[in-house]
Amino acid sequence: MATGYVGILTVELHFPENASLKGKRKYVKSAKAHLHERFGASVAEVDHHELWQRATLAVACAAREHRELEGLLDAAIRYLGSQDFELLRADREVIVPGER
Repeated sequence: MATGYVGILTVELHFPENASLKGKRKYVKSAKAHLHERFGASVAEVDHHELWQRATLAVACAAREHRELEGLLDAAIRYLGSQDFELLRADREVIVPGER
């Protein structure tokens, strides 16, 4: 029997109107805070640290039910797609602890 589910989204964001690392930090900090508050997600910027118009985030969520987890991941993608930046890519992986 499953003991819960962990979902990992890897999302690539593009900030076409941005012109500095400071501006990028504003977008990334806001997105991370909203993802945490709305979906209980843990979020880290994992790539493109030196670029001011791109960021890759890893977003992790946990849920008891697979369906609940899929809903969280779908909602997080919809949220990111509705912002003032572009969501270029969203890859998802679901992990069941204890299964290999």
